[in-house]
Amino acid sequence: MAHRALAHKSTDDVAIAVADLKAGEELTIHSLEGGKTHRIKLLEDIPLGHKIALKDLPEGHVVIEYGEKVGRMTKPVKKGGYVHVHNIRTLRWDYGKPKAEGRKSKTRGGSDA
Repeated sequence: MAHRALAHKSTDDVAIAVADLKAGEELTIHSLEGGKTHRIKLLEDIPLGHKIALKDLPEGHVVIEYGEKVGRMTKPVKKGGYVHVHNIRTLRWDYGKPKAEGRKSKTRGGSDA
């Protein structure tokens, strides 16, 4: 059987398209480790190598791929939707803190010396 998309682990939130996929396709997605499969209907076209949501992913959700935390959703995506740079931010630079937190003003309290 030719797979059209695969997950790395059965507990992942996303799978990877192994071919260009079209909206409306119904897929059974297997994981490389075996275990639970996912049945989804694609909501959007998804290019080869890009991510597919295996469940509803709300804004702020930390996404699991390879069994690891890889990103935070910047916009909600429904099951079967396209997950990519327009709606997920890598955790490499995102630690869940507001942007201004941790910054100190150089002018506070006088000189920097």
